[in-house]
Amino acid sequence: MIALADAGYRAIAPDYRGYGLSEVPSEPEKTTFKDLLDDLLAILDLFSIPKVFVIGKDAGVLPAYHFALLHPERVSGVVTLGIPYAPPGHSFSLGKLPKGFYSFRWREPGRAEADFGRFDIKTVIKNIYILFSKSDIPIADANEEIMDLVDPSTPLPPWLSEEDLLYYATLYEKSGFRTPLQIPYRAVLEDYTSEMNVKILAPALFIMGGKDYVVKFPEMEEYITSEKAKEYIPDLETVWLPEGSHFVQEQFPDKVNQLIISFLSKHI
Repeated sequence: MIALADAGYRAIAPDYRGYGLSEVPSEPEKTTFKDLLDDLLAILDLFSIPKVFVIGKDAGVLPAYHFALLHPERVSGVVTLGIPYAPPGHSFSLGKLPKGFYSFRWREPGRAEADFGRFDIKTVIKNIYILFSKSDIPIADANEEIMDLVDPSTPLPPWLSEEDLLYYATLYEKSGFRTPLQIPYRAVLEDYTSEMNVKILAPALFIMGGKDYVVKFPEMEEYITSEKAKEYIPDLETVWLPEGSHFVQEQFPDKVNQLIISFLSKHI
């Protein structure tokens, strides 16, 4: 946000509903991705902003692209990191992954809660950062949980400070994990795109780390490296950062900021 402001842009980074400093929904288990899209539209209307560039990372990729599908007149461009656009219904054959795949585990009501509940919140966040910064897909054996995949003596990644970790932990102490487990792991996608053109008409920039574990998802690397994605986003630019992990924006903030600002200046 600071880099964008210094470049003359205005940046808004809303907390997802139920995350960070936002209010926790009275019934977190009923939160849907559509709620996030409605919130974003309401924010733009509140500030009388006609068009924006939407930037999304990981769980923010789906709402970023779906906002562009639902409200193309409000979107100047889309920037995503870590996960490419997939048309609604495309799942990259994730069903081929073992039952211990972290997303499957956290989809089960109560499973992650029991797993996380063995630790304080700071340790949970630390373990997630360590686990997801590796190049292997987090998959647990039948007799272990996802948190068990991290050796307690493992240090933080060099690009994540203790101060950062404490700040993130404080936010999750406020919000808890009920909504973060609902979005993105347990929410059912509402069928709001079935009658729409699933092509993204706005220009798009996709930034991917070469050592991101997501690359190892079934069909993922082929999809990204082929021209397949351009069938759905004709004006797509893909940039690989070879040493980047799933947290490429935290590892290489200057490079990612430069890529984003260059993209904005090209399509403003």
